[in-house]
Amino acid sequence: MTYRTIVVHVDRAANLEARIALAAALAVREEAHLVGAAMTGMPRTMLAGRPYEGSGLFMADYLQRAKQRVQEDLARFDTLAERHGVTSREVRSSNDEEYSGLCLQARYADLVVLGQVRPSDSGEGNLLPDLPDYVVLNCGRPVLLVPSEGRFPTIGKRVLVAWNGSVEAAKAVSAALPLLRSAERVTLAILGGSADVLGEEPGADIALYLARHGVRVEVLRRPEAADPGAAIIALGQELETDLLVMGAYGHSRFREMMLGGATRTVLATSPLPVLMAH
Repeated sequence: MTYRTIVVHVDRAANLEARIALAAALAVREEAHLVGAAMTGMPRTMLAGRPYEGSGLFMADYLQRAKQRVQEDLARFDTLAERHGVTSREVRSSNDEEYSGLCLQARYADLVVLGQVRPSDSGEGNLLPDLPDYVVLNCGRPVLLVPSEGRFPTIGKRVLVAWNGSVEAAKAVSAALPLLRSAERVTLAILGGSADVLGEEPGADIALYLARHGVRVEVLRRPEAADPGAAIIALGQELETDLLVMGAYGHSRFREMMLGGATRTVLATSPLPVLMAH
């Protein structure tokens, strides 16, 4: 697998420049086409239906201002992408809300780059706090989540793969192969786990799979953690990694909402870029 088309969400969140910089660096490295995608936030159903009395003027005014905002945001994307050396790029705008709009754009891409939204964030970036969750679950493509704070001069040199033997983790590993092949160090971390899922020698099978793809990998086993999401983040910081790779929502989203889970913790709090797949 290679990345030939990368879509990056363009909005007015505080981490937009870091997000575009990371997406641009990947596009240049992978010789990929970079798409900046922005939405007006107006649901298609509202535009398609008959307006209520007096609402037509309001909707027209809102849509006009939203379109102007989108054009300004995409112009900023184009300037930043050019500054980072992306020669193959385009902008896409749509009259849609971000949830379905980004999932639609994802169908024509190999990777989607989104910004993290932390619960403590304020301002326009916090208007859609569950956007990353929704896109990860519904876009059908791997998602690279860029933290809400910080700069990331490198990505994929030192990678931590969180492995639990799940279908989601396997999809994430496959989606990350373009990055894993060129990594200087790949650590495959297993927190607890049973032999029924991971085999008699946990990590050996997936390590062999990666080795056949030219990936140099080290298997690291740690005890099962009460908070696996926090444990994964702490391990990534301990190993000074610049990318975390993991499956998303191995349990149902409802269960993770009620009982907590690694996906929700990492989505909300990871200080590292995260590549996820569901």
